[in-house]
Amino acid sequence: MTTTLGTASAGPGEIDTGRLEVGETRDGSPFGLPVAVVNGESRGKTLYMQAASDGDELNGVGVIQRIVPQFDPAELSGTILIVGIVNYHAFQVAEHRNPIDDTKMNRTYPGNEGGTSSERIAAATFDNAMRADLILDLHQGSTSRMLDEVRVRCGKRHRLHEQCLELAKAFGCGYVLDQKGPDGQLARTAPDEGIPTVDPELGGAVGWDEHSIQAGVEGVFNVLRYYDFLEGDQQLEPQTRASGFKQYGAPAGGLVTMHRELGDRVRPGDAIFEITTPFGEPKAEVTADSDGILWRIRRLPQVATGEYVCSVGTDIGEY
Repeated sequence: MTTTLGTASAGPGEIDTGRLEVGETRDGSPFGLPVAVVNGESRGKTLYMQAASDGDELNGVGVIQRIVPQFDPAELSGTILIVGIVNYHAFQVAEHRNPIDDTKMNRTYPGNEGGTSSERIAAATFDNAMRADLILDLHQGSTSRMLDEVRVRCGKRHRLHEQCLELAKAFGCGYVLDQKGPDGQLARTAPDEGIPTVDPELGGAVGWDEHSIQAGVEGVFNVLRYYDFLEGDQQLEPQTRASGFKQYGAPAGGLVTMHRELGDRVRPGDAIFEITTPFGEPKAEVTADSDGILWRIRRLPQVATGEYVCSVGTDIGEY
């Protein structure tokens, strides 16, 4: 059976790429999102993947760039639907938000086909995501430094919570944030329609980071083996799970020196960072006020009073 996504069309055992038209640019020219269809030789489940719903989060694009050439449809059972770049306008100018409507795309799902630019793109991608049995929405921690982790955003009381956790565990980054997400996130909205969905947050970088991209590539293939798209015995490995965040800001202006590295365990009273003058004179030291793991760190050292510095994942457990 031939499968289409936009202008991409692939019969069993085929791969095709194309465009999913979603509107027009300011000069009236049509534009489309880059899409791919990988149609396996044998029948099976359908996986939907997308990247760059935030235009400066490029590690997911790097994952897709690397995995598609590795796919052999003759060895695949089922179908993979891919939207390689969701936030078309933001990607063009390397910005986080869609500059046409100043909107964060991953707050607009399920979208509105007659709405704003972001809502129209969200509606088009959501409609295609609803064709799948599983969804991976590839993200990164914007330009901050962050652990490679997978986020379960449906909330612990959701009927699909355990299935989303299983998908996160199958991806296998080693860290999971299990915290209900804001309204309008794909990973929050799609489970309401019965589709297990997670958003891998593949580190954080200006441009992209090869280590996190490789973690994403491995994660996608882990999922494909675990859910029988590909042959292979994929075992679930224990993951470190956090259920909350504690954010730390700067109590003074100056330059930040971190005393802990990403992934370090911290306990109340442990020094996390200090702030000095440009001449190295101490101004303030910030200590942890709860148990947790250093999860995310700002990239630039200079801070103003109250500016974000880092986040600690809290309520830590293994599962």
